[in-house]
Amino acid sequence: MDNSSAFRMEADVPLIVPEINPEAAADHKGIIANPNCSTIVALMAVYPLHQAFGLKRFIASTYQAVSGTGAAAITELENQVKAVVNNEPVKAVVYPHQIAFNVLPHVDTFLENGYTKEEMKMQNEGRKIMGLPDIRVSCTCVRVPVYRAHSVSIQAEFEKPVDIELARKVVAAFPGSELCDDVEQLIYPMPINYSGKVNCGVGRIRKDTAFDNGLSLWVSGDQLWKGAALNAVQIAELLHERGWVGTAAS
Repeated sequence: MDNSSAFRMEADVPLIVPEINPEAAADHKGIIANPNCSTIVALMAVYPLHQAFGLKRFIASTYQAVSGTGAAAITELENQVKAVVNNEPVKAVVYPHQIAFNVLPHVDTFLENGYTKEEMKMQNEGRKIMGLPDIRVSCTCVRVPVYRAHSVSIQAEFEKPVDIELARKVVAAFPGSELCDDVEQLIYPMPINYSGKVNCGVGRIRKDTAFDNGLSLWVSGDQLWKGAALNAVQIAELLHERGWVGTAAS
């Protein structure tokens, strides 16, 4: 398989997150693409930090809810939990292995480079959305036994020296994100608290101990809302507000 063909994006089709690259929507030719859910959730944390410090690269590990696979996956998780609790045989149909009380380091199909298509989207979609064609990303996507809302662990390296208080301020001020970061009070984003919420929660912000000018952080967001339907609605609202509906802006 040609890895490049597995995640090729059309150059003339805008890939839009309205909080990040709204102007790119003006160049549409009648089609606008909605990004991948885990990419959107991650960038809601990464992009405001890029604006402050200049992003060089980042490493991400996702913790993706089963609802991202569809209603059948939710039912499978429910049935497997009941089976385990009642000491009955566990049936795996939607996923290749048991998901209840387990994690699967496998989302989407594997490519020749050892990454999955979902993992490569984090780099390739991130490059297009943020306008950073050379940014390097390494991602591992993991399915977890959570009903709804994806989470992402991120280690990012920046061009400028990082400052924790400034990082918290820019995240808190960024539309669509909210700061949820008070470890003394055991406050940090969790999928159970961001299911059904418009904003993505960002927390555990700290200086990374492996990267120079690095930050480690954690983000949770509803992949069915901001990661999918809400982002699509926001794109439609953007087109309407700016008069870009129907024909491309000249």
